[in-house]
Order: sequence, then C-alpha cells, then structure tokens
Amino acid sequence: MMIASAFSKVTNNLYQFFTNRKALATGLTFSTDSLMFGSWITYIPYVKSTLGMNDAQLGFALFGMPVGLLLMNPFSARVIARFGLAQTTTWSTVIVMLGFAVPVWMPDRWLLLGALILNGVGVALLNVCMNTCATTIEQTEKTHIMSTCHGMWSLGGMVGSGMSAALIAAGVPPTIHLTVLAVVISALTLAWVRPVLATIPGAVRGQNEVETPPSKIILPSRDLMLMIFIGLVVSMCEGVAFDWSGVYLRDVLNAPAQMAALGFTCFSLTMMGMRFIGDVLIPRFGERNLLYFSAFQSMFALVVIIIAPNAIIGITGFLLLGAGVAMGAPILFNAAARIPGLAPGAGLATYATFSFMGFLAGPPAIGWIGEHFSLNIGFALVAILCCTALWAIRQVRL
Repeated sequence: MMIASAFSKVTNNLYQFFTNRKALATGLTFSTDSLMFGSWITYIPYVKSTLGMNDAQLGFALFGMPVGLLLMNPFSARVIARFGLAQTTTWSTVIVMLGFAVPVWMPDRWLLLGALILNGVGVALLNVCMNTCATTIEQTEKTHIMSTCHGMWSLGGMVGSGMSAALIAAGVPPTIHLTVLAVVISALTLAWVRPVLATIPGAVRGQNEVETPPSKIILPSRDLMLMIFIGLVVSMCEGVAFDWSGVYLRDVLNAPAQMAALGFTCFSLTMMGMRFIGDVLIPRFGERNLLYFSAFQSMFALVVIIIAPNAIIGITGFLLLGAGVAMGAPILFNAAARIPGLAPGAGLATYATFSFMGFLAGPPAIGWIGEHFSLNIGFALVAILCCTALWAIRQVRL
C-alpha cells in the first residue's frame, strides 16, 4: 500500500507539472538547454580534428565557455531587472541555441574560443533565468516544480547526446544537425514558450508592484556562503562522474570501453529519476533532510567506488552517486533564489557564480591528484568534503 501511495503521488505530481503550462514551459527551457549542450559535446572530437588542434589547444578553447559563464553571472540580475524575466529567458534561450550551433562552423581555434565565450555568457544568463522562473512559480502557486525542472535538464542532455550519436552513425554533418536543431527550438521558444512565460506573475517588466533596485553580484552572506560551499561539494561529486567515471572504470578497474561508458549512463539515470520524484520528496521530508541524504549517499557511493574490486561494483557506485547528487542543485538554487531583500535573481546569480567554481576546479584537481598519487586518493578527498558538508547543512538557514 505504501508503495502504491508513493507511486500515486509521483505520477500525480508529474501530471500536474505537465498540465501546468507555466511549469511545462519552464521545464522545456531546462531541457532545451541541456539538449543542445548534450548535442554539442558529442561533436567536440569532430571540432578538434577539423581544426587540427592538440589536447592543450582544445582544452584552452573549451575553457572559453566557463570564462563566459563567470563574466556574465554577476550581471544576470541586472539584465533580468532591466528587461523582465520573460523576455530575458526567451532571448537567452535563443542565444544559447545559436551559441551551441556556431562553434562547429568556426574556421580556427581563436574564433572557436570567442564563440564559446559568447555561448558561456548566454548559458549563464539562461541558467539564472530558468531557475528564477521555477522559483517564482513555486512561490506564487504554492507548488513544487524545481526538482522536476532539473530532471527535465537531465533528460534533455541524455536525449541530445543519444540523438547526436545516431546522426553521426547516419552520416549527418554536425553543422546541419546543430543549425537545424537551433532554428527549430528557437522558433518554438518564440512562438509558444515566450507567451506562456509572460503569464508568470512579475515575469514582464513593470508588473512588480514593488520594484527592487537592480543589483550586480552581491557579497555573500553567511547563509549564502554555506550554500555555496555545499554547492561546491555537489559540483565536485558531479565532476567525479562527468569527467572521471569512464577513465576510472577503464584504467583502474580494467573495464572494456563499452562497459566503462555505463558508469556515466547509470549515474545520469539515477540522477534523472531522483529529480523527477524530488518534488514529492521535498515537501515530505524537507530540504535540510534531503541535503543530509545527499551528502551521506554521495559519501557512501564514493567509498563503494574506491573499494570496488571490479567494474560491476564500480558501476554500482556511480549508480548510487547519481541518486546522491540529484537533489543538491534543485534545493540549493531554490534556496539561493529565496533569500529576502535581493533583486530578482541576485542571490541565485551569486550562488551560481561561486558554486560553479566546483565545476572549474574540481575535475582538474582530481586529475592532478590522480597523476601524482591515484584517482582513489582524489575520490577520497571528495568523500571527506561530503562529510564536511554535513556541518554546513546543519548550520545553513533554508
């Protein structure tokens, strides 16, 4: 009976999400962002070979996107305040769609770098916009959609990478694939998503009865600093799976290439599944308890990976890790956006700016430790950070 009741709550929540036009439009914005991102990353080897770049040159060019992200995040709240949430979300979506299509057309690595910097600017703005949309809907309609929106992001990335793999096998040129996809998504965004987003209370410029002065990035308060630290740990755990799952399974646990790829696949599946049920779990168990679960589960998963005697156990560890990190981003983005007394998106933009450093610094740091010691040592240090995050979760006000 308990299982049936829980299943009924999850299906009812998903039904309400997909039948709520504002929630669905926001969720589709999340999924289109990751759809294009997942499509782009499958073509990175194509870009590398086409432009004749070595690993160092490719790494330098790819650093353009995080540079753009860090440059734009401090100004996201001001842009939203100036143009309104609906318009900013719509046009940042269009910029991101085109931004992911342009790099495969670039004739040299310097133009590729420039294109990725501009794309990072769009991604940073869209990231703040779509999370602010989700938070606004939750607050005005007294509902929970943030976790499902992040589940849509996970789903979009899986669909995008899978679709690209199929089109590569079919011989479709990357330039045609990404350009057509960007144009189609942009047209649908302008035709259907924009009018729906405009119905979100306060999403159109001038709708707010009380206008909060626009703000740039703010100096983090104690609570925001704690959120940023927890977010850094979550990001580093995600980096373990995104950047090192395949390498670890192949080089440390001697898995064949096709089995090594299952580590990230299993991680993505459990992360997506947990996010789709997260909007039922959050009101039932509370944000703090779920953050405790996230830290404990991630720490346990990393221990399983470290002591794994074979690839099957290692893959199981990454499966558990996906369930562990899933709730971190939805809860923390939402909490940062709710900090009182700030301009729309200011707290969220500040959180995104600093917590993103986990994505930048985490994987290279793990790689450096792996090169000089072992990947097991690098993973163990991340597990220790998960333990430290338990203290921060206890202290932060949510």
